[in-house]
Amino acid sequence: MIAPNSAGVPAEAVVPHKRRPLAAALRTLIALAALTGIVIDLAVGSPPRVLSYFTVQSNVVVAGVLGISAWRAWRGRRPLPAWATGGTLLFIAITGLVYHFVLANDASGFSMTDGAEALSGWRSLSNQLLHTVTPIGVALDWLLLTAPGGLRWRHAGLWLLYPLAYLAFALTRGALMAPGSTARYPYPFLDVDIHGYAGVLGNAVVFGLAFSALAFLLVALDRVRPYVRGPETGFRLRPPVR
Repeated sequence: MIAPNSAGVPAEAVVPHKRRPLAAALRTLIALAALTGIVIDLAVGSPPRVLSYFTVQSNVVVAGVLGISAWRAWRGRRPLPAWATGGTLLFIAITGLVYHFVLANDASGFSMTDGAEALSGWRSLSNQLLHTVTPIGVALDWLLLTAPGGLRWRHAGLWLLYPLAYLAFALTRGALMAPGSTARYPYPFLDVDIHGYAGVLGNAVVFGLAFSALAFLLVALDRVRPYVRGPETGFRLRPPVR
């Protein structure tokens, strides 16, 4: 039998992965928070309408990616690719930032706070889970429990295809629905009835530039954030190969 390092493979590259219970527990809680918020919204609202929101779709991604990551951490498997965890962070960060700085901000011009008084009980819980708890949780997981240095600039362009596809989906859905339909357009800045297509496309350009800046910022931060070390990470890190 050939020794692991006889082929010139560094010893640290073949250290077996270990169970990472802290990472598994945190990721399970984040996935459950996302699932709980989604289930509540589906139970108290119209499923087709609920599923049309970027908030819910991004939390579906969080539930799936963090759930798989939790299982892999518990089993001691190799972590998911950096582009997958980085993209998940970008999507849920968009959800949290747009909600808190635009939709829940009376000064933004696109506020949805007129119905805030109706958010009580279960709706209030799901609102906090989907817009606050999961964005913070995913950010903490990415900063503290994932390996840095895996993101590339091309990943930012790949991630931005989803917001672009969502824009096409939202406009197509609105065009197919009858005028005056409830929540024909899921967000005020996408409402063609109010802004017209030219206005909506102008809004999309502004938001798109902001999302692009955020995506590239994540890649830049990934290149300078400190390496994760210690028994909870379960892997040894070296500077990424360029």
